[in-house]
Amino acid sequence: MIPTVEWKDGIVRMLDQTKLPIEIVYNECKDYQTVARGIKELWVRGAPAIGVSAAMGLALGARQIKADTFETFWPQFEEICSHMAATRPTAVNLFWAIDSIKRFVQQNKDKSLDTLREMLVVESQRMHDEDIATNRKMGAFGAAFVADGDNLITHCNAGSIATAGYGTAEGVMRAAVEAGKKIHVYVDETRPVLQGARLTAWELMEEKIPCTLITDNMAGYFMFRDMVDLAIVGADRIAKNGDVANKIGTYGLAVLCKEHGIPFYVAAPFSTIDFNTESGADIPIEERDPREVTHVFGKVQIAPDKVKVANPAFDVTPARYITAIITEKGAFHPRDLHKLADPAVDTEKLRIK
Repeated sequence: MIPTVEWKDGIVRMLDQTKLPIEIVYNECKDYQTVARGIKELWVRGAPAIGVSAAMGLALGARQIKADTFETFWPQFEEICSHMAATRPTAVNLFWAIDSIKRFVQQNKDKSLDTLREMLVVESQRMHDEDIATNRKMGAFGAAFVADGDNLITHCNAGSIATAGYGTAEGVMRAAVEAGKKIHVYVDETRPVLQGARLTAWELMEEKIPCTLITDNMAGYFMFRDMVDLAIVGADRIAKNGDVANKIGTYGLAVLCKEHGIPFYVAAPFSTIDFNTESGADIPIEERDPREVTHVFGKVQIAPDKVKVANPAFDVTPARYITAIITEKGAFHPRDLHKLADPAVDTEKLRIK
């Protein structure tokens, strides 16, 4: 696995995923503005990776602030947090990471500013390492739902490069293979940015996990022919009632699974569950540049000039279509998700065994 994002010698290095799979290029971010640009322009994508990148960007931003006291430091830091929060509206891990860093700063405001700045670097590294550990736990829980010889289908990219490492949906696949199971994965191309074709297929081939690339509108064909055993995808935000926002096209895949009696699983860290969002109807959906639809990689035009374009980056899959939501705390029925908002709840009793 190659690093998605890393802190090195006072610089945040981001794998530029817009260049994959043709080139492996790292962009060096020397200020928080460049980190924010990298998140907005999809150098880094995937909810967990966005969160970790934002944390590192805030650590960079703290170094840029000219202040002698915490009272003058804090308002400037809040402005940097607001700038970072404006990059991607749907992925809740972004806001979770920003809120976590802001709490960390407040908890350590009695430290000298130089000490606080160094502590922020260490904290962002801790979040990076914790994400990898979280994904491994999630993978272990999810692998139990994958049988030897299964054919899986996935949409978009929820692999190691969508996280700090290991992956969410792809982490489940990786864990199943590590457990000795033989699997095969159908990879939706994921229009319009082709994260499935460019990223997921590339990652699975690097891991030597057998896969077949298909266009998004081929999924039903393979299900109708009994060639798919289960679907597993990641998530950018999960509402309290179990509705899931993920890359556009996920909802259609879930409906097809329901029609064909195929289990549909979602793998995401617990931090992706937004208990402040009651249902999928309340999740903001990012509308992206029309050129992603009218052009291939913004270069080769494939549609008429001035055609009207809609380009929502995500859709919402209602909880009723989801078999289970897999987290590092276990797998749960969507209907039970709201109970997990209580820190005192016994997650063991709610887990799907």
